[in-house]
Amino acid sequence: MRTPLIAGNWKMNGLRRDAEALARDVAAAVTASEGVEVLVCPPFVHLDAVGVVLADSGISLGAQNCADAGQGARTGEVAADMLVDMGATHVILGHSERREFYGEDDGLVAGRYRQALEAGLTPVLCVGETLSERDAGQTEAVVAGQIRGITDRLGADSLGPGVIAYEPVWAIGTGRTASAEQAQAMHAFIRAQLAGIEGESAASARRLLYGGSMKPGNAAELLAMDDVDGGLIGGASLDAGDFAAICAAATRD
Repeated sequence: MRTPLIAGNWKMNGLRRDAEALARDVAAAVTASEGVEVLVCPPFVHLDAVGVVLADSGISLGAQNCADAGQGARTGEVAADMLVDMGATHVILGHSERREFYGEDDGLVAGRYRQALEAGLTPVLCVGETLSERDAGQTEAVVAGQIRGITDRLGADSLGPGVIAYEPVWAIGTGRTASAEQAQAMHAFIRAQLAGIEGESAASARRLLYGGSMKPGNAAELLAMDDVDGGLIGGASLDAGDFAAICAAATRD
């Protein structure tokens, strides 16, 4: 049985006081449950402050990216072991905004993935197609290529404890959402691809998150799908009540 994971991606939002307040509100609103794992990923500069607030809350701390190299001459980057030192347990990699705005390709994402694993972080690998790619019938090829962007470079068994988040780019921050059936179809496709890469056992155990505008109104339907094991939440994670509602929807009997 795969434990659902609800991960909040705060993106580039909030000053220190805002981050601390949101963390306090999330800690108060999210009911601890052994049936759901909860993760929040604030901006780099707020990791320490948020980590202090979340201490003993049962909520995990994650970062939004890591460097593709260890400590050294990489101005502006943050090494994976630095994140661990700040209390992070997870890191988001390959988010569509990183790919679009900062030119991150599969090779760079693979380098970051390797560093995350070596530092002991759990990567949350984002995959997904743009609207033009979807309209061109390229969705499956794009998503499969992004997964193999890791495994072809690092090895078939290289995903480690990683989580995969399917984020249809056309549904991020737009209010548009893939239907539950569309999400399930893509998650089933991803799991089938993984089975061909790492074997049925590993693929069946790997958690797959939906990352396209999940919110309280659609969370229960999406999370009820067989292959949807949680969500990577953007905008709704900035409202503690909405985030808590999504976490509650992930509770499985």
